[in-house]
Amino acid sequence: MKTALLFLFTIALSIGLKAQNNTAKGNLFIIGGGDRSDALIKQLVSTADLKANDYIIILPMASEVPDTGFKYISAQLKLQTSVAIRNFNFSKHDVNDKKWVDSLAGAKLIYILGGDQTRFMKSVLNTPVYNAIHKAYQNGSTIAGTSAGAAVMSKYMITGKQLLDSVYKETFNKLLDKNIEFAEGMGLLQNTIIDQHFLKRNRYNRLISALASHPDLVCVGIDESTAIIVHGNKATVAGDSQVIRLASPKNLKSTEKGLLKFNQAEFGIFTAGDVIDIKP
Repeated sequence: MKTALLFLFTIALSIGLKAQNNTAKGNLFIIGGGDRSDALIKQLVSTADLKANDYIIILPMASEVPDTGFKYISAQLKLQTSVAIRNFNFSKHDVNDKKWVDSLAGAKLIYILGGDQTRFMKSVLNTPVYNAIHKAYQNGSTIAGTSAGAAVMSKYMITGKQLLDSVYKETFNKLLDKNIEFAEGMGLLQNTIIDQHFLKRNRYNRLISALASHPDLVCVGIDESTAIIVHGNKATVAGDSQVIRLASPKNLKSTEKGLLKFNQAEFGIFTAGDVIDIKP
């Protein structure tokens, strides 16, 4: 009975998040990692539409060096805005602190640092912090993230591990069925999977593996120094490099040895100013 109730609750929560994200008033500013140009940060601040009394909160929990990460991003942001910038490290602070959680929900811009996406989700999943980020997004805030902070945007978060290979290879040197590991991410994007450092680290095989695992979703690879700005079901490309979009594989199969194959899929390469279709 408990199992059935838990299943029904999970389904209801998933439906609720999908409906919410389709009507969210906010934006997602998803950076593929690497260097962040001043022009890109200026575009981030412009997207957030900060007013005098607004403030920014940095979430550094993915980083091994959270204070250093905060120092660098806050210095960049201060070149573009004079609003308050706060560092909320919930790895070292009570996730049930109502004052902090309410402040997070009221931030006009929330920025998630890079590092390890699994480390970040370990801090926030099933906590009031998770709910506060969603609340901010629903109410019109911009949620930004770079590298690991990009990966956590998806419901199906790529961890980087190959399930069928004990040796870590970030480029995925095999295209095998059921080889890619996912974990639960923030779910700000319920139906789009994000991969980061994409061209720099040649992650085509990884994204193709993600698409094969979830052929009904859209898969987006964002290169370094590049971002997508998501509002609704559209994403505008910004920054210096390119974004790859994969979707809709046809006649997807795997052989007896687990080799993936399909006839064709939607494939696009996009640069700054281009607008692409995603699934929120």
